Amino acid sequence: MLTNYAGLGIILIWGMVFPTLLLLLAKLFYPKNPTPVKLQTYECGLETQGETWVQFKISYFMYALIFVAFDVETIFLYPWAVKFQSLGLFGIVEMFIFIAILLIGFWYAWKEGALEWM
Repeated sequence: MLTNYAGLGIILIWGMVFPTLLLLLAKLFYPKNPTPVKLQTYECGLETQGETWVQFKISYFMYALIFVAFDVETIFLYPWAVKFQSLGLFGIVEMFIFIAILLIGFWYAWKEGALEWM
């Protein structure tokens, strides 16, 4: 029984050791000579003017979160559609429950005003 999980254990250990090893090697070998030119902002090529900490409306983030949530949920519809005929009545009932949960989430987001732009 234990040998069945040996491969999984090796993958989990490697998944923890490898990123740690890479971070340590990067810390060991990165160039350690920060000059004023290297410390300047470079994102747009322009110096910032005015206050750099600008507050954005939360509605931008709410749209993004709702999009990601429903996009990820919709991805689960594809495998179901591929195996639709072999799932039978149980698969249909499960998908109706799944879609009902999606609709309840959509209704809740709408009720809370997450979909209002202004």
